[in-house]
Amino acid sequence: MIMKVNIRKISEETGFSMSTVSNALNRKKGVNRETAEKIWKAAEELGYHAEEEITKIRFVIFRRDGQIIDESSFHPAVIEGVERQAKLMGYETIFCYVDINDPDYQERLHDILTDMQSAVVLLGTEMLEEDYGPYAAAKNRIILLDGRSDRYAFDSVLINDTDAAAGAVEYLVEKGHTKIGYLRGESRIQAFRSREMGYYQVMNQRGFSVKPEYIATVGTRIETAYRSMKEYLEKAKEVPTAFFADNDVIAIGCMQAMKECGYGVPGDISVIGFDDVAYGLVSDPPLSTVHVYKQELGARAVRELLSAEGKDSKAKVKIQVCAEFVERGSVREVIPGAG
Repeated sequence: MIMKVNIRKISEETGFSMSTVSNALNRKKGVNRETAEKIWKAAEELGYHAEEEITKIRFVIFRRDGQIIDESSFHPAVIEGVERQAKLMGYETIFCYVDINDPDYQERLHDILTDMQSAVVLLGTEMLEEDYGPYAAAKNRIILLDGRSDRYAFDSVLINDTDAAAGAVEYLVEKGHTKIGYLRGESRIQAFRSREMGYYQVMNQRGFSVKPEYIATVGTRIETAYRSMKEYLEKAKEVPTAFFADNDVIAIGCMQAMKECGYGVPGDISVIGFDDVAYGLVSDPPLSTVHVYKQELGARAVRELLSAEGKDSKAKVKIQVCAEFVERGSVREVIPGAG
């Protein structure tokens, strides 16, 4: 017969009072760090599982260098979707920014991933493969949003990046373009890598050559994308008739550089972005892009996280939210044989 581990048992094992044990397990103030860590370790070794139900959603925003999440208006809309859905389902949302470069990163992570009264939505946009290990070992429920790991299994909600990027490049082909370049963000987050796969998928299937000079690696902020593109254009002996960009921020920065270097958009160079951020609608020209249902991404993550409560944790589910191409004014049709 398996004996249920309770607070009394942990109190007996550690020598701390039941009230101290309870406060430590529930992350309440008044318990010093050394005492709390002894109690947490004993609870883990004894196989203690908190009886409290989930009372809140922690939206954990992982930050590596801020090159992506600090610049884009994409993420505020995702956050809104998380908060709204959690409220509809009767849960409080707590927002936590965790920066891997902070000296207290590991300590903060431990607190977040052992809080049994919270379930975690992890925004993994800036995460690399080596970052996922601690999150895969979380004691509480966790779902990964806009992130991918090849090594660890997570319940996750993703954008269909590869297919959506391929659809955007196919649109350029339908407009008569054969010399199609790629505006490649220098921060190689997983989403960008997946979009790159979509670009090459179409180019290879169509039998179009991808010249090295058609690939421009640029910064991922508007100003760094602008500067990188100016340098590229000043050195380029040949430019393609169209570019697919990893995201809208890159596309908008690069379009400004094109215009300052004497290239018309879309007269000389067509451009397609990805994400459909708000200022793409008012850029000059308005940016053709891939629309991502940002609020639905966040809301879907919360619904899946809470509906999964109590299920077999070994059965992980990946959900892809489809994106949609938006045609605006940054792409021209080329004369057959000219593109």
